[in-house]
Amino acid sequence: MTQPPTPETGVPTCYRHPGRESHIRCQRCDRPICPECMRDAAVGFQCVECVKQGAKQTRSGRTAYGGLRPTDASTTSIALIALNVAVWIAIVVTGWRGSRLVDLLALTPQGRCEARGGYFPGIDEAQCSAAVGGTFVDGVASGAYWQVVTVMFTQIEVWHIGFNMLALWVLGPQLEVAVGRARFLALYLLSGLAGSALVLWAADQYGSTVGASGAIFGLMGALLVLAHKVGGDVRGILTWIGINFLITFVFVSNISWQGHLGGFLGGLACAAVLVYAPRGPQRARIQVAGLTAIGAVLAVAIVVRILALAG
Repeated sequence: MTQPPTPETGVPTCYRHPGRESHIRCQRCDRPICPECMRDAAVGFQCVECVKQGAKQTRSGRTAYGGLRPTDASTTSIALIALNVAVWIAIVVTGWRGSRLVDLLALTPQGRCEARGGYFPGIDEAQCSAAVGGTFVDGVASGAYWQVVTVMFTQIEVWHIGFNMLALWVLGPQLEVAVGRARFLALYLLSGLAGSALVLWAADQYGSTVGASGAIFGLMGALLVLAHKVGGDVRGILTWIGINFLITFVFVSNISWQGHLGGFLGGLACAAVLVYAPRGPQRARIQVAGLTAIGAVLAVAIVVRILALAG
């Protein structure tokens, strides 16, 4: 087997191929490299190892508030819209306003007995069928704990889901590109949970609440905090929020002001944690700790209310 010629003494050789002369050096480690080992860099060439090391150290783009920058800021909003629409279609094809899914997914603080086109409060499951020939619908206090989450994906009327999904499409991508996908999803869910908590505490305990509006109002609150943080003109946002609260409290009697107000306050709190966390290596930990604390407070509030209703 023919051996490669040995370069003359004093001539630099490739660090990976000692038999090859090399008059080019890696821009990072300064080791001599032959043409086979050269990798194009922003300036000059780098060796194979330095390119690999640089790839490991390169961080993905980050948003202004620490989250990974999404390649498509509408992806999460589209997924949430698809989930809401899928639930709505399932409700429509299984009876629409009379669908059993509404009873299962809507937020009802206290279980109730439904019969004769209405409901009878204060009648337990055992008495419901025997006394009035009705059907008992479970509420959160009687074991349907999932309703505090499923309510934010449940709509019945066309106008209701249409307005909520349009608002989500408008607000969602703006917030996701600012805070990142995971933080945006946490903001959405915690806002919806805050709406559920206030419904449990302040709404009719035998009434049913549906809608993603709590989470949507949370996004409105978050956009307000974000605009204030960057020194933007918040008058337009305040006007929009004010109109929506005016509709909630004055013009439409069957809208859950508790869900809207709870979601809005939850969105304010979550956004404050995300955008006012100090920059630096500890920012992500502070954000996670803050959001976890908000979730814990909401969980305690929900559990305390459930125990009070059940007692």
